[in-house]
Amino acid sequence: MIQLLRIELFKIFKRPRTYISFGIVTAITSIIQLAMLSDGKSFLAFGLQGIVDQFDIRGNIMNGYLVAFIILQSLLIHIPLLVALVAGDSFAGEANAGTLRLILTKPVTRPQLVIVKFISSFIYTVLLIVWLAIVALFLSLLLFGPGDMINLKSDAFVLLLRDDIMWRYAAAFAFSTLAMTTIASLSIFLSVFADNSIGPIISTMGIVVVLTILSNLQLPFFNLIKPYLFTTHMIGWKGFFDDPLPYKAIGRSSVVLGAYTLFFLTATIIYFNKKDIKS
Repeated sequence: MIQLLRIELFKIFKRPRTYISFGIVTAITSIIQLAMLSDGKSFLAFGLQGIVDQFDIRGNIMNGYLVAFIILQSLLIHIPLLVALVAGDSFAGEANAGTLRLILTKPVTRPQLVIVKFISSFIYTVLLIVWLAIVALFLSLLLFGPGDMINLKSDAFVLLLRDDIMWRYAAAFAFSTLAMTTIASLSIFLSVFADNSIGPIISTMGIVVVLTILSNLQLPFFNLIKPYLFTTHMIGWKGFFDDPLPYKAIGRSSVVLGAYTLFFLTATIIYFNKKDIKS
């Protein structure tokens, strides 16, 4: 399986679309950082209006921690598409190229192949999140410097001291990796049904968009199903920037995302075991 994993990783990182994902993350991050450099103080003044009248806020408020938080809020909703670009091609690409039967002539079982595909997609997801951390957090700290961070919410604001922030970002990126792994497992599951990677990629994004809309609709009926939608829990990373930390909510979201990932992976193995690849 180690050799097969190396082959899968080679396939992923030889495709141009893999590096397009990293380029998109870099481009969007750079645009937001340039915007904050040129007009960030006006943006912050607008957001803090009403608060500065009641509190004496001093120091480097427009700092790298705040800019990174703004970037994550803007970018993490687009990361699922970048994950689906690779994970959605895992089986569909093999079927389209006619190499799926060739792979299964080797001494590897079908469940092993599914697991290897999943692990390779997970590694790609981890690298994408690590790259996001580098360009969004560490580059922002270089450009704007450190400082205490203000988390502006709809009904309140949370002040986090600079010495209490870095671990929160580490936890938030780890949680985001879990959320994106759920997306990867969904894309792999859809990929096993298709002979072209476009279908699984579009289907993944369609499901994410529809469920995200349902997660945000403030209607009694949808309030009943929201706790069971994985899109509801994908934004759980924001909880790490609350004070006090909502441990129960974060733990619940982690369990739900992990359960969905396991469900999609198991369903993929079951279906792929029965799939006729000779026709």
